[in-house]
Amino acid sequence: MGNPFVHVELHASDVAKAKRFYGELLSWELHDMPGDMPYTTISVGEGTGGGMLTNPAPGAPSHWMPYIQVANLAASTSRARKLGAKVVQEKTEVPEMGAFTIIADPVGAVVGLWEPAAQS
Repeated sequence: MGNPFVHVELHASDVAKAKRFYGELLSWELHDMPGDMPYTTISVGEGTGGGMLTNPAPGAPSHWMPYIQVANLAASTSRARKLGAKVVQEKTEVPEMGAFTIIADPVGAVVGLWEPAAQS
């Protein structure tokens, strides 16, 4: 089946507290990434991994954001708009990894669309 969920992020109001909680509860391996934006990767062993970051929407409650892989981000985002979705965040590049958009579907559920970078 195409278009699997490939990444899940926790947008948290308190990342340190979330790291302690999930690290102890589930024994996830958490690794802080270098860079301008603090980001913690989540390695879960089998299954879909993810990350944690400070909630990029000030005042919004902490929440999990799933990402769905698509073959063509521009085409999928355009199709989502035509089907009634609102684009919450336009295309955002993640250097050497890929790009994503964030959409709200017609019933208000928010999800990311992810296109991985071409592998050479």
